[in-house]
Amino acid sequence: MTGTHSLGEKVRSIRESRSMTVEQLAERADLAPGLVAQIESGSLIPSLSPLIRIARALGVRLGTFLDDEEHVGPVVSRVGEHERVVRFSGRDHPSHSDLDFFSLAANKAGRHMEPFLIDIHPLSAQAPRASAHEGEEFIYVLSGEVEVTYGKDLYRVKAGDSIYYDSIVPHHVHSAGDQEARVVAVVYAP
Repeated sequence: MTGTHSLGEKVRSIRESRSMTVEQLAERADLAPGLVAQIESGSLIPSLSPLIRIARALGVRLGTFLDDEEHVGPVVSRVGEHERVVRFSGRDHPSHSDLDFFSLAANKAGRHMEPFLIDIHPLSAQAPRASAHEGEEFIYVLSGEVEVTYGKDLYRVKAGDSIYYDSIVPHHVHSAGDQEARVVAVVYAP
């Protein structure tokens, strides 16, 4: 499964398996039906927040959208084997992704955390949009420098630093300046 289109296909497949219409899913997730349709078709690069709402409305873990086949035992993620990418954006009507997520626990059955390796691209001129959702996030910066807008505060986090926060507070993670950054992030969504 690569790219946003496959993610949308997974959302649609799960929704259809539950005999739900796009409108019913949108209502349960408290999202606009058009947004759900765009995510399903792959024409929109979503932010993490609506995907968490969709997962809840469908009664699945967020990671279900990334999994192909679940394994009960440990899942080992090897360097250079991060071929499955999910792209996210924190802007309205994005033309490209701000964040490329590589799952580090794909196919691990029953997990409660979602660990990711994330490549963070420099922001375009369009201002980022903060997201908020239940849960917690932990970010460890591997390279580059990121800015985390958290409520009304701004935190600069550089290589070797980490930040842990409650996701219910509106937040946005982006690269500091015009340089790429790479982080390990763990998202917990109850």
